[in-house]
Amino acid sequence: MGVNVSNNIPNVPDIEFMTDKLLALCRIPSPSGDTEEAILWTKAQFEELGYTATVTNKGGLLVTVPGRLSGMERSLSAHIDTLGAMVFEIKSNGRLKLTSIGGTPWTSVEGERVIIKASSGKRYTGTILVTKAASHVYGQETNKMERTQDNMEVRIDEKVKTKDDVFELGIKPGDFVVFDPRTEVTPSGFIKSRHLDDKASVAAILGCAKYLADKGLKPAYTTHFFISNYEEVGHGGSYGIPEATREFIAVDMGCVGNGLLGSEFTVSICAKDSGGPYDLKLRKKLEAICERDNIPYVVDIFPYYGSDAGAALRAGLNVRTACIGTGVDASHSHERTHKEGLLATARLILSYVLSE
Repeated sequence: MGVNVSNNIPNVPDIEFMTDKLLALCRIPSPSGDTEEAILWTKAQFEELGYTATVTNKGGLLVTVPGRLSGMERSLSAHIDTLGAMVFEIKSNGRLKLTSIGGTPWTSVEGERVIIKASSGKRYTGTILVTKAASHVYGQETNKMERTQDNMEVRIDEKVKTKDDVFELGIKPGDFVVFDPRTEVTPSGFIKSRHLDDKASVAAILGCAKYLADKGLKPAYTTHFFISNYEEVGHGGSYGIPEATREFIAVDMGCVGNGLLGSEFTVSICAKDSGGPYDLKLRKKLEAICERDNIPYVVDIFPYYGSDAGAALRAGLNVRTACIGTGVDASHSHERTHKEGLLATARLILSYVLSE
């Protein structure tokens, strides 16, 4: 399904390009701590558009686009790392106990298919289950079990019955376990997948970079696109943002839920999250851009939320910060957004970087 946009609306990135890139990226596993494959894929996308992309020592990605004017620089970040898990223990029954990476709700991964990235280099499939998953055997115990780390395990799709059987596969504690994203675009324009937080924003930034390249445009001021790789564990934006930056926007996900205005069809501008309020002057600038360019947006407070912008401030950067993103339903679960929200986010990014 296409997204209808009037011909007289300025700065419209290619929604089908962004959707295609988002689908491809969602299918590349990248839990915090194991993001190299996704970073290198994203680096190649920027380079195909004619940009120079540099991998930082910490493993993030930095793309600098020279601007028309001097006097300040801007940075926008999106994070490529996602929730995931790691092998905590190989149990005596040949199953795996996990430890979560990031804020994974255990209730959201019961029954989820996974890939175990073994130390041996091989990959194995499996399923996350409660330890008493067979209701025909355990009856009401299955329903009553609390969904916690101690009560969940991975059933490996191999003939394993003991701890030694698993070790022989080359699986060890510390190996990454990634969730099947089950990525899909519906005929009605919805995008369903794990890890739209925050791969949707990476796709939006790629769409803006493509628009600038195709049109031969320069941003108003030198602009840095930073793809961070440790946001889900709290320190993605703590290093990598150039010191000359004066305005820093974390392009993350917008919250959707009771009491909030955000939806899957708009870009959300965050006024305050768990770390406190964002810069009022910069937020008002973004609101004014949305009003001027007829970009569907809302302003919301995200009650249980942090971003790369907060990490940058805690690291001591002297910047004004903001946070925006497409509305994502069921965040940190099997998430959903819509092409219209993705496009609204990309349009705001593009209008912002072109504005003085």
